[in-house]
Amino acid sequence: MEEVLAHHEDVAECAVIGVADQLKGELPLGFLVLKSGAAKSEDEIVRDVVAMVRKAIGPVAAFKTAAVVQRLPKTRSGKILRGTMKKIADSEAYKPPATIDDPAILDEIKAALRGVGYAK
Repeated sequence: MEEVLAHHEDVAECAVIGVADQLKGELPLGFLVLKSGAAKSEDEIVRDVVAMVRKAIGPVAAFKTAAVVQRLPKTRSGKILRGTMKKIADSEAYKPPATIDDPAILDEIKAALRGVGYAK
């Protein structure tokens, strides 16, 4: 799914995590970092990437939600902290890893997740 999201012309960087869902167990949730000067609005880009995943992978992917963020939480070596992002989305307790590049990013992720109905 990340490969499909990365092909959008306005997406600079992306990540996909699985979030808890009562009906299906887990659903994919995308995070999009947009290129500066993106031609389309955030809502349009989210609709575009959802349609792109549906076309490339099919409706079985159940990809319906993406959050636009300024940056992704990473370790100093550049790995995206998907596990921590999942815990935040599922409202579980988490401890920021010692290797995180900038812990303030986690608050930004939490705010973005609340905007799409997660991290209550």
